[in-house]
Amino acid sequence: MWELSISVSTKNLDVAKFIYQTIKAQTAEFGAVVTCYEEFDNIYILIGCPVEEQSRTSVIIERCIIKVICNFYKEKFLSENLHLPLHENMSLTAFKKALINFDKETDFYIISKYLELDKNLHLDSFYYFKLKSLREKWAELITLANENSDYLVSNEAFFDLLKFLIDNLEIGEDEISVFEDENGYSIKAQNDLSDEYASLSKEGLVSSLIELCPKKINLFCRSDDNTAGFLSKIFEERVNVCYNKSLEKIENFSVLK
Repeated sequence: MWELSISVSTKNLDVAKFIYQTIKAQTAEFGAVVTCYEEFDNIYILIGCPVEEQSRTSVIIERCIIKVICNFYKEKFLSENLHLPLHENMSLTAFKKALINFDKETDFYIISKYLELDKNLHLDSFYYFKLKSLREKWAELITLANENSDYLVSNEAFFDLLKFLIDNLEIGEDEISVFEDENGYSIKAQNDLSDEYASLSKEGLVSSLIELCPKKINLFCRSDDNTAGFLSKIFEERVNVCYNKSLEKIENFSVLK
């Protein structure tokens, strides 16, 4: 039996919950056991699997840890250090998400370079003591944005920078469709997406689309609000908007097959 313990401060409960649920779901099919407990201001996630499944389990754990650092930790770092002029909430959400995903490939490389899965991994210690170069990289991007904050007061300049960031993100999906209903927005793609892309708010939709970064977005709207206009503004020609109150005509849309 191969075993690994991952510990996270109780202050980062959302991180611990994400790691536990992700690894448990993705390793169950090949006999891994995942449990967790809390002790001395830390949450411990224990993973055990047959020795012959160590390689597959390690890959899943590594990807999960990298995602956690590039999303949860980077978002917290941005929130603590980024100082931008006031814009409406959807714009700021989009800008922060674009920064989180900007040059993600290099972030992945830096984390994987230092990450070792050897019996015990204290995630907060790993982040603060091993990933100094990663935080310095993030700080350079934030400093550039903060130093140009006066310029970004202008909506036009702000959106020019936002579009530049989005245009330089790695494409994650070829084509996706967005459907609006009474519960909000849901995203569908040729390869199945998880339930986290269902019943999204406007801000949640914008954030998810930037993370997925598709080549083409088919947006089916029930209402004529500012969501379609905002998405068209930041994704430009990638967005195809269709207003259809009943949505009956798109039940057999090819992307869903």
